[in-house]
Amino acid sequence: MTTNDETKEKPLWLLIEENFLELDLKDLSGENREAAIQRIAGKLDNAGYNVSHHGGNLLQLRWAMDDMQKVGRPLMKDLNDAIAALSLEDLADQYIATSKLINDLAETWHQLKKSERRPDVIQMVEKAKLDLLINKAKGLPDDEGIRFLIGGKVADEVITNALSITEDKLGEVHTQIKEEKAERARVATLIEAVEGKSDEEKVKHLIENNVSENLIIEMAKVDQGVIDGAKQSMEAALKEQQKEAEEAAARKKEEAAGPSLENIPPDKMLEYIESIREIMEFSDEEKDIRVMCDQSTIPKSLVDIAVSEPDRLDELEKKAEG
Repeated sequence: MTTNDETKEKPLWLLIEENFLELDLKDLSGENREAAIQRIAGKLDNAGYNVSHHGGNLLQLRWAMDDMQKVGRPLMKDLNDAIAALSLEDLADQYIATSKLINDLAETWHQLKKSERRPDVIQMVEKAKLDLLINKAKGLPDDEGIRFLIGGKVADEVITNALSITEDKLGEVHTQIKEEKAERARVATLIEAVEGKSDEEKVKHLIENNVSENLIIEMAKVDQGVIDGAKQSMEAALKEQQKEAEEAAARKKEEAAGPSLENIPPDKMLEYIESIREIMEFSDEEKDIRVMCDQSTIPKSLVDIAVSEPDRLDELEKKAEG
């Protein structure tokens, strides 16, 4: 319910027009017209406006009724209908939309072009836009409605009230948006670093720097096919790198294992067997033997025999002695 304080905030012309909406124009003849004027003047007096005893204000009321009767309907009906017909697309440029609305209505309602009335119409259009934004936001899934209103520069307090969310939830979305902006700035810098290169090279660079595919498509202006091609090329290169790494690891392992039995020279064979026997005097545990043999760079092929078939060492020793 509108209180007197809320009513007093409205300009007199607007309150007069709002009161006209309650009238039946067919009954505004003769004494009925004057009675309607006096009744509306009394309501406005009670709302804090001095109309009944203020010549200028009373004339404003009478002239407004003259205009309404000439047109055959209240100004507010046309104004409300025009505002209700506006879409968010119409309100993309609110200044232009408001100017057009006033100019269109002023062809019938000349008083609407008065400079002092323009701020009131602007406020009505702003409220209509806010209502449209909120209605659209309520139909969006997940946090998209919150993001939509933030993007529309709607005040935080209005967002929390309109969408029935907590300040913490709104703060969470603000933080996400801030992080996304920072990520966009990072990606812009990455793209700048590969300016002039092919799309595939750009995409590879972005993938290597952990940029999401959606952001790559949007900011690098490439399609999914370029991303798929770049990923396939990178996968092939990665497989080749893995193959080379595996081969290098195998070579390293082979080098660490030392030569096979048949490739150990007799003099080295004797030297290794003597070292193994010294080690085995310290411990007969396989783990200890292997660790100490590894530290002494004794070939693995000989160590395997020492821990599994130690008697063969005598045979290998005799063979090496000739």
